[in-house]
Amino acid sequence: MELSDLLRRLDELIENGNRVLATSYSNHAPGVVPQKVLREVMAGFRTASLSFIARVYGETHIHYTEFNCETAGSYADSAKCGIAILQAIQSEIRGGWLFTVKGLIAAELFSDFLEMAEHLLESGYKDPAAVMVGSVLEEHLRQLCGKHGIPTEDDRNGKSVPRKADGLNAELAKHEVYTKLYQKLITAWLDLRNKAAHGKYDQYSEDQVRDLLSGVTGFMANVSL
Repeated sequence: MELSDLLRRLDELIENGNRVLATSYSNHAPGVVPQKVLREVMAGFRTASLSFIARVYGETHIHYTEFNCETAGSYADSAKCGIAILQAIQSEIRGGWLFTVKGLIAAELFSDFLEMAEHLLESGYKDPAAVMVGSVLEEHLRQLCGKHGIPTEDDRNGKSVPRKADGLNAELAKHEVYTKLYQKLITAWLDLRNKAAHGKYDQYSEDQVRDLLSGVTGFMANVSL
């Protein structure tokens, strides 16, 4: 499959996401969140996007796990998050971050993802950059938990449910993997990532995303796996 084919398919998926947003409605007063979307339309967008991401990156890749987690609900915010992740993938591919080795594969190292985020910022894409850096941060927290024997899932009614990043952050600080100061910083970083993932683009600036990238890079260097 050529890069042009991937980009064309991403355009289609992003347009599908916009069609999902066009079905937004609310059972509450106008302007009150959460806005819902038609379940069947969301399901089609989600399934098609996950299939695409799995084929390009694999099901263990951070893009796949992030999309799978963030688009689980039939809400407008879920669709916005999915679109943001697809836009981040689109920018990676357009910027030449994928290489052909027995087909298209992606660089797996976190440092590569942070470089991608920097490239997105330099190209004026602060929102997908924020999502990408935040996703790398969350995955680093999960791997730190694994290293220190801290559970990353909870048992709810016999089902394993992944813990939220804020919960992982609290547990890591509690076990003194890093300081309370880092805990507070990470809480702020995750908040910025959530704003980006939920389409609240006017609530943070490009400079704040640059600070996020710098802060997460320094944190990962100081608190390594």
